[in-house]
Amino acid sequence: MSASTAPHHTKVGPDRPQRSAGSARRAADWARRAPLLPALIFTIIVTQLPFVATIVISFMNWNSYYPQDRGFGGIDNYVSVFTNAQLREAVVNTVVLTVTVVLISLVLGMLIALLLDRRFAGRGAVRTMMIAPFLVVPIAAALLWKHALFNPNYGLLNGTINAVWKLFGSDSAPQVDWLSTAPKIAIEVSLIWQWTPFMMLILLAGLQSKPADAEEAARMDGASAFQIFRYLTFPHLRQYLELGGLLGAIYIVQNFDAVFTITAGGLGTANLPYTIYQTVFSAHDYGLASAMGVVVVIATIVIATFALRVVSSMFKQEAGR
Repeated sequence: MSASTAPHHTKVGPDRPQRSAGSARRAADWARRAPLLPALIFTIIVTQLPFVATIVISFMNWNSYYPQDRGFGGIDNYVSVFTNAQLREAVVNTVVLTVTVVLISLVLGMLIALLLDRRFAGRGAVRTMMIAPFLVVPIAAALLWKHALFNPNYGLLNGTINAVWKLFGSDSAPQVDWLSTAPKIAIEVSLIWQWTPFMMLILLAGLQSKPADAEEAARMDGASAFQIFRYLTFPHLRQYLELGGLLGAIYIVQNFDAVFTITAGGLGTANLPYTIYQTVFSAHDYGLASAMGVVVVIATIVIATFALRVVSSMFKQEAGR
């Protein structure tokens, strides 16, 4: 009996310290994570539960004007998002607004970053002033463009036109109503003004991380400034351009402030976020508004996934250097 139990004790004995060490490690891990549990629970309650409720409501026919007709509607709301002419126009406006603002902001941001990457007197002050538009509250920026620049009576744009006309001896300068003439361009210009500094910051950070020895070697070999930009600078900035574009798209696809403040969604400028607002507070169609909200969230998640991949690949490249 004792001979048969001896091997058993020699087998179990060494495992007990390992088990106790594993239990202690798990306890220590839980001790570190426990303070984060209230924040995690709060985040789930505040963000995930409302989103789950939104998904459920998006499959319902729920209009407060017709409470007796409330019930399960299947995918009717999602079909309406893409087949209804007004909603389809809102989807197209959202895509056009996002693509236009992101592309132009990237181009302008890259040009400004290339200029600010050079050494000159007062470069720090210029950088600070260039960042200022991005720090303005979005609703304040939209009000600034609507009243201080686009107003046909006292706006800066028409005031400038009047001053130029008077230089040539004419007092009958055209008074352009910018918001009625080009409402979509007015919104795009205000957003480009605000998002160009963001793109400039990202690209300037990319330029500052560029290896200087390769550029010096190219100059010694007789490469022109355009060739250096095309074959060295631009390939280095590719991932920073992708990151800026994706991050900008995440926010601009959800833009509500500029559309609401500048045009109130009129003249064919309503995008999906504004249409969601209008559907909830004017039409009181909670099911359709929830479906539009889910579409916007899915589009944002897709864009954010690509952004995270770009950031991850950038970190991997930096770690491999």
